[in-house]
Amino acid sequence: MTSQSSVSPPGSAGEGKQAPVRNSDYYVNGVLAADRLVLSKTITLMESSLPEHQEMALDVVERLLPHTGKAIRLGITGVPGGGKSTFIETLGMKLIEAGHRVAVIAVDPSSKISGGSIMGDKTRMQFLSAQENAFVRPAATGQTLGGVARKTRESMLICEAAGFDVVIVETVGVGQLETTVASMVDFFLVLMIPGAGDELQGIKRGILELADAIVINKADGDNLTKARLAQREYETALHLVNPRSPDWRPPVLTCSALEKTGIDEVWDVVLRHREKLGATGELEARRREQVFEWTWFLVDEGLREWFYKNAGTKTLLPAIKKKIGSGVITPTRAARELLETITGKE
Repeated sequence: MTSQSSVSPPGSAGEGKQAPVRNSDYYVNGVLAADRLVLSKTITLMESSLPEHQEMALDVVERLLPHTGKAIRLGITGVPGGGKSTFIETLGMKLIEAGHRVAVIAVDPSSKISGGSIMGDKTRMQFLSAQENAFVRPAATGQTLGGVARKTRESMLICEAAGFDVVIVETVGVGQLETTVASMVDFFLVLMIPGAGDELQGIKRGILELADAIVINKADGDNLTKARLAQREYETALHLVNPRSPDWRPPVLTCSALEKTGIDEVWDVVLRHREKLGATGELEARRREQVFEWTWFLVDEGLREWFYKNAGTKTLLPAIKKKIGSGVITPTRAARELLETITGKE
């Protein structure tokens, strides 16, 4: 779709009045001008499931693409109760004080029953979200694996085009398939809490292999001794897994987001990682690989969407479900029958 095409903005239906008609220029120019309201509307447009909105969003993102790629992309995950939001707010405020512009995409878990999500990160990051040089955007996971919203990648690009030089993605937490977020950021940080014994049993080996750093939060007061013990435990654990990069050995740090200690050291590690991988060419290579992974992710998602919207699938599915439920055929046979019938394979 060209920039001259226009549609009603997302959320305008059913408002009882004629909504303004906007074209791609409105969104592109507004994002490039760092207009926070237009930035938010552009992400809303991109998240819309309406075909006309999707088509325009595709045009908008493609036009913004040349203005992206310069930001530091930081993914943060961790155990529930690990203080991710407090950590991100403290880090974000320090970065803004240092002259950075910070965007946070905070992914909230969606209910599989209602499809809703808590979307409370703007409340939890009330100081950061009020800053002129910060932008906090909650996003629901939907049914996407990895605890990452379907359009998180596009949201990151839109924020970069708006001039945010640090883009942080906060994921749902350990227990999800965090490979998804690790495949879209430059630096993947795993936030843990003191008490390594139980936590070390619960964290998956795959998470340690993805981590570019592990940070023990809440290292203050009576927790200091436990935090140092946890630090030693994770350092030992990291020696048992293959690092994500041959040029980088993930460190284990401690901090207190509440007392604002150790945060500068964490950011220094992020910068050292960027400098080292940038010098070897690995950072550029990683981003190229991420683009390919992103493409196949979208292809898989598109095929799944096409399959369930296909008229043949809707016709066959009830009978197939009945056969599976009664034990007449195995799930493997059922899947083959569905795919062969839909694709016309004999």
